[in-house]
Amino acid sequence: MTAFHDRIAAELADIDAQGLTKPERIIASRQGPVIEVGGRKVLNFCANNYLGLAGDERVVQAGIRAQERWGAGTASVRFICGTLEIHKELERAIADYLGFEDTILFAAAFDANGGIFEPLFGAEDAIVSDSLNHASIIDGVRLCKAKRYRFANSDMADLEARLKQARADGARDIIIATDGAFSMDGYVAKLAEIRALADKYDALIMVDDCHATGFMGPQGRGSYAHCGVKVDFVTGTFGKALGGAMGGFICATAPVVALLKQRARPYLFSNALSPAVCGSSLEAIRIAAGEEGDALRKQLFANAARYRTAMTEAGFDLLPGEHPIIPVMLGDARLAQDMAARMLELGVYVIGFSFPVVPRGQARIRTQMSAAHTFDQIDQVVEAFKTAGKELGVIK
Repeated sequence: MTAFHDRIAAELADIDAQGLTKPERIIASRQGPVIEVGGRKVLNFCANNYLGLAGDERVVQAGIRAQERWGAGTASVRFICGTLEIHKELERAIADYLGFEDTILFAAAFDANGGIFEPLFGAEDAIVSDSLNHASIIDGVRLCKAKRYRFANSDMADLEARLKQARADGARDIIIATDGAFSMDGYVAKLAEIRALADKYDALIMVDDCHATGFMGPQGRGSYAHCGVKVDFVTGTFGKALGGAMGGFICATAPVVALLKQRARPYLFSNALSPAVCGSSLEAIRIAAGEEGDALRKQLFANAARYRTAMTEAGFDLLPGEHPIIPVMLGDARLAQDMAARMLELGVYVIGFSFPVVPRGQARIRTQMSAAHTFDQIDQVVEAFKTAGKELGVIK
């Protein structure tokens, strides 16, 4: 082996010694509340399948019909020969659903966040970003020449200080960038207060709503609807509540979308979203926007409330919140991995999260509720956590 490969092997060994290795477990079934792993069926409590639509037969069949009509893909980027009628249909559907003039589609939500800042903001501008924002926002900000400011998570005094500084530094345009719901913690951004500060300092607001679209707020229109405010840009995904496949989007005004289609590099240099993903996503939006969506959202939050109450009574340390992301805090990375492994033995699929996904010393098991879970399944998971927690000394 070369010195390079020796270094890579040593780094992997160090990751494993710290308990930070992230194993991939192979799933042999559709995504759902029960999945097949290692030849047996287990309860799944760590998917982003908030509305339970990832394995829904209607969503599956809509994707199949789209692929039968449009083929496997376009073999092209959008501006060459990759724009299908179904792409325009999906752009119109998500824009109408979320209350915006227009939408631009991306192969992934990571690309949407990676592509939004650089075409719209230059060295004369400022980006004020929440410290807990998703890695894709952080990377997108790095690609932009705008001056960068960071404020402590949901700290409105710190946000105002950064906005004052940006104005004092002579920023032309200022954009506040935040997750609508923070994926590792389940915290919902204080968008009403952010809106007030944005108005005070003449700033724009960008919200990443990947963990909110489809189930937060009226009709599931997202965190900004949940908080009752308007924002300038929303990025999101079809890979979570809206079908569970992949693909991202940016909703904004028509002129902003028009400029992004001319300048956003992930859009210009990536193949168009596959027809199957578009078809499944359209069906998921139809379900989420209607009365059935209301029923699914009601069940989702009832499940979250039942689980949170039972786990708190059992003595587990949970981060507070109203979101169906409910982290079980453990602190130690090795403990989180051992806990997840024991839970799998007990018939529950969950994952331990540790550095660099979360800060050092804040390792956890991030549990996530789905509308497809039953109360009985939730109760089974709580009992499994009690068993594992007592064995590993997490609870008494």
